[in-house]
Formats: sequence, structure tokens, C-alpha cells
Amino acid sequence: MFYLKYRPKTVSEIDNTKVREIISKILNSGNLSHAYLFVGQKGTGKTSAARIFSKAINCLDNKFTNRKNRSFEPCNRCHNCLSISHSTSVDILEMDAASNRGIDDVRKLIHESNFLPMTSRYRVFIIDEAHMITPEAFNALLKTLEEPPQSVIFIFATTNKEKLPKTIISRCQVVNFGRANQKDIIRMLNRCIEGEKIKIEEKLFPLIASHSDFSFRDAAKILEELVIQGKLTFTDGQKFLGFYRRDFLEILEKKDLKTTLSWIDEFSQTGGSIKVLIEQIIEELRAILFKKSGLIIDEATDTKLTKKEIITLIKILTQAYQNLRTSPIESLPLEIAIVEFYNETYSKVKS
Repeated sequence: MFYLKYRPKTVSEIDNTKVREIISKILNSGNLSHAYLFVGQKGTGKTSAARIFSKAINCLDNKFTNRKNRSFEPCNRCHNCLSISHSTSVDILEMDAASNRGIDDVRKLIHESNFLPMTSRYRVFIIDEAHMITPEAFNALLKTLEEPPQSVIFIFATTNKEKLPKTIISRCQVVNFGRANQKDIIRMLNRCIEGEKIKIEEKLFPLIASHSDFSFRDAAKILEELVIQGKLTFTDGQKFLGFYRRDFLEILEKKDLKTTLSWIDEFSQTGGSIKVLIEQIIEELRAILFKKSGLIIDEATDTKLTKKEIITLIKILTQAYQNLRTSPIESLPLEIAIVEFYNETYSKVKS
């Protein structure tokens, strides 16, 4: 799997530019907090960054242990780095709070934190899906976070910061991963391609990025799927991914309701995802709206739609997106949205 095979192993390989800069500054300063909170949506590299951070502060051949070496990068050769990479280190404990969320689980963790490291400078507890921990368990953990052993560092990773108690957040240094942007995703894809020695059309990269739900992991999965299927040209990749957002807008501009509904039906019948389509259309409309407002945030297509029509369409499509969860027919919310858009926008619609 590409997303596992090409997981970042050093700070410089962290694909998220902002996170790479933040962690570099933390490690370069040498002033380590006893608790960190990594916040971001799925697939943005929180766990990978936590492991790299753990290696960096425990490496036997960087600035933390070797005064002659001024680099904070993990060497990935020493015993500590290798054991962390292979998940065999006795000093780095990873816990999935989705399945270990109760007070008994946290009490075991607290008990473990009282032991000194066996081979490392720090014992690091990486707690994934931290928002799943129960309030009672968080209360039990609070005192340990207030007065932690000097040799212990906690790294909480979560997709839902708002579900964590404020008392916990206030005791952590927060690192916001945000969403993976297109530039950083393309950087990651290039790393995979270079490693695999594959020839692929560069125009495919932005296509994959915009189809990845702002996730490095999802982008790597899409790339691997395209490689397996041999879809390495822009045209083949576009067809394989069912990437039709601009085609849809062009049809919409023709103001022909029958043609537009037929297009949606054909798209749905041939296996296209209505959810993804709405996401991509809204993203495209947002870029167009910004372009018409004099601010170019991404490559946007030209359109005959007015600013008012774009705003109306975004509102209607957003409502359709929300209705997808309860609709008995996946394409129905989008079809209704398009009928409403035509009725509200155009006085004469071909039916």
C-alpha cells in the first residue's frame, strides 16, 4: 500500500508544510512540552508526525543525545529509531481510544507513565482518536497531565477537538493539521512516483488531489488504484475517477432541464458518486466565485453563470448534500436541487 510504504520517516518528509514548520521549530528549540494535541481530519498525517516526533526526541545520533550533531532529524539507523519505526519500542506506546476509552484503560496508561524509559530519553504515549475517551477517564488523566513525570510526553491525536474537555486542551500544545492542500498532496504523490519509478502525466496530480477529500492517505490510495488499473494519462484518469464537474457546469449553462437531468441519471446509473460530484461542483463554484470577486485561490474554469446564480446554486447544492443521508435514492436530492435552481433562476426553462 502506497500510503504505508511511503509514510514520512523524517521531519523533512512530513508532507503538510505548516505542520513540518511547526514541528521543526519545536524540535529546534529543544523546549519540549509534556503534552501535545494533534488536530486534523482523517489522513492528514497526525499519527505519522507523532511517530517521527517520538523518534526525533529519542534518536541516539541527533542533537538531543549527540552534541556534535546539530540536526534534530531522526537518523532512522539507531536502535531507538528502528524500534519505533517497527512498532517494537517498549518506550513508545500507541493506544486507539476508539476501543480503549474507559477509565480502566486510562488507569493502566497512568500506571505505565510512572515507569522510567528503558532505552530512550522519553516514554511517549500516542493516543489516537482521543475524543473517544470518556469524561470520567479524562478526569482520571487530568492530574497526570498537570504533574507528569519529566520523562513522559503525551501526544493526543483527534479529528474532533471540540469533543475534548477544555481542561485537557488547556494543558496541551496544540498543533493544527488542518486539511491537506493541493500543493502538499502533489508533493506527496511525487514522492510515491519517484519511489515506484513510474511515468505518469503530471496533469493527473491536481485531479487526484481534488478527488482525495483533502487527505494524503486517500490521495495515495487513488494513485495506487490508477497505477494498478494502468490509468496513467489525464484522460484515462479522468474517466476512471468519474470526474465530471466541469462537464456538469457546461451542461447546466445550456439552461435545458431535460438534458441536465438526463446527464445526472446517466452519471448515477454508470456508478458515479453523487456525493463526490456535489462536493466537486461546490468546490469548483467556490473557486469561480472567488475569481469573479477578484481573488484567485485555485484554478477556476470560465463560466457564463453570474455571481448571483453561483451563490444560489451553492446554497441549493449545500442543502442537497445534507439531504443525501436520508434520501432513499442517492441522485434525488441533486435532481430536486437542479429543478429548484432552474425554477428560481430562469424564467424560461426547456422541459
